[in-house]
Amino acid sequence: MADDGISDVLTNLALPKTSATLTLRIIKSFEYRTERSLVLHNINLETTTVGELKNIARQAVQMQPGWKPYRNLVLDTVKLYTKAHGAKTTNLIINLDHDEWILDDDAKTLAECGFENETEASFFNREAYRNFQANPEIKWEG
Repeated sequence: MADDGISDVLTNLALPKTSATLTLRIIKSFEYRTERSLVLHNINLETTTVGELKNIARQAVQMQPGWKPYRNLVLDTVKLYTKAHGAKTTNLIINLDHDEWILDDDAKTLAECGFENETEASFFNREAYRNFQANPEIKWEG
């Protein structure tokens, strides 16, 4: 701990891999930059698989208040967005590069995929992503 009372421990190391906090960016529209963040607490990265993470997120979207506009989405793909203290993309909705960050193996644990505490990932429809990748035009600028 520093003299100013602020911890020197990085946030990605502050919690154990058995009790991590993750942020999933649930993407409704790439073109209109429509997304909402779902913060998940106490996720065990060593036992939770990619498939289980998808199911947790789908259930939250269906059951939690405030998600009604997202309930008809076909959410089928998770892609790593950034880790704590990592570089972020200039695209505010998703990183269009690094397709190797797409998590295709639903049986892999999140720890095996490189997740740490404070990791951010995107959850979206793969077909909509491919269409946006082919023509990354933003239809609304804020």
